[in-house]
Amino acid sequence: MACWSAENATKAYLKALRMGKRGKEPDVAEFISAMAAGNNAQLMVIACAAIAGSSTLAMVAAAHQTGGRVVCILTGHDKLKPSQIALGHYVHFVEFVIGKAQTLLLNEFKGADFVLIDCNLDDHNEVSLVAQKGVNHGGGLVVGYNAFGKGQWLSEFNTHFLPIGEGLLVSRIGAGAGGGRFGGGGKKSHWVVKVDEGTGEEHVYRIKTSTQRREIEA
Repeated sequence: MACWSAENATKAYLKALRMGKRGKEPDVAEFISAMAAGNNAQLMVIACAAIAGSSTLAMVAAAHQTGGRVVCILTGHDKLKPSQIALGHYVHFVEFVIGKAQTLLLNEFKGADFVLIDCNLDDHNEVSLVAQKGVNHGGGLVVGYNAFGKGQWLSEFNTHFLPIGEGLLVSRIGAGAGGGRFGGGGKKSHWVVKVDEGTGEEHVYRIKTSTQRREIEA
């Protein structure tokens, strides 16, 4: 099981920020990047409903920090060229695969540490179930984005909804999955989202609790 790395998470967040706010929800991309890097993900797979964009860039930023590999699953060949153009010079850090996400996640990419799923996929619920079966059961993460209005995933594991951007669904699989923990370690933790009423900016905090004290990490 990989332990949570606050340093990796912070560096990946800042890397994603510098890579440019290309998508409609850059805050989501930066948060995704921090989650992947903080969990030291080595194999990161994203199942896209449309062309690759800010969410894929987020995983590239995480991979720069962890030395990991990024795979982008596209639904059709017609989305390949537009995806390559959208990623610009970061395209060289992404492996593109065309096909059904369910099949690929159970075969070629079984054991992935971090699976990101666009909930705009018609079969996103089925993809999530397959991802949860195939992901690294030593402490992998399955994350859905664009989750508002899509309902909760069918899951054997604890799934958390985070009201960030267009909504995130997060399932931690295997070691440390209970108690709402995103990182490793013996303390329970959960995420809190605060909105600045003046600017409208969202601030996310990871709160660790123990029997002796509570500490807040930005």
